[in-house]
Amino acid sequence: MTGPESDPGGASRPDVSRETPPSHAAGVFASRLPLAEEYAQILATDGVVKGLIGPREVPRLWDRHIMNSAVVAPRVPQGASVADIGTGAGLPGLVWAIARPDLHVTLVEPLLRRTRFLDEAVANLGLDNVTVLRARAEEVDETYEVVTARAVAALDKLGRWCLPLVTKGGVLLALKGRTAQEEVTAATATLHRLGATTIVVTTYENGDVPTTVVEVSK
Repeated sequence: MTGPESDPGGASRPDVSRETPPSHAAGVFASRLPLAEEYAQILATDGVVKGLIGPREVPRLWDRHIMNSAVVAPRVPQGASVADIGTGAGLPGLVWAIARPDLHVTLVEPLLRRTRFLDEAVANLGLDNVTVLRARAEEVDETYEVVTARAVAALDKLGRWCLPLVTKGGVLLALKGRTAQEEVTAATATLHRLGATTIVVTTYENGDVPTTVVEVSK
């Protein structure tokens, strides 16, 4: 990593602009990899200053956050409408929008300071396939072919929030950790009551830290 960059207020801001992304990043982002690098820089600067990313996360932005989200992007159907519930700093929705310009991504986030960050990030990245919506999941009145969430809530609660937003024939892609299978066991009855037809735990390769996704079809 290069040395810190100082802002006018004297605060030290980490500079990740010259970091080399992991080798498998090119396979996901292709020609849009420079745009993903620009997003990484936004996360490491404004994201930290505005409290969306912890300073300790900066050295592992690529592996722990950006690529953790990006490796799932090929799973999303061509041209799909996507809603990312509780998107925070734009993970995974904004990453998917960068990697997949064919997608139509709505970033759903209830907190004003986060939606302001997202509005600025989308504008700075020049993305025309992203909508930022300040709302709670329960307030969203549209449905989407793919609904996703990352580190938002336990699967039973997440299902109650997200499955009503999934179109028939669509899918909920919940990015989870090591407890994914246990969460599925606890939430299966609830998910089926909400219209789930199949529930599958899938692992996507991501260097040393694979991404685990609960895929709930409706």
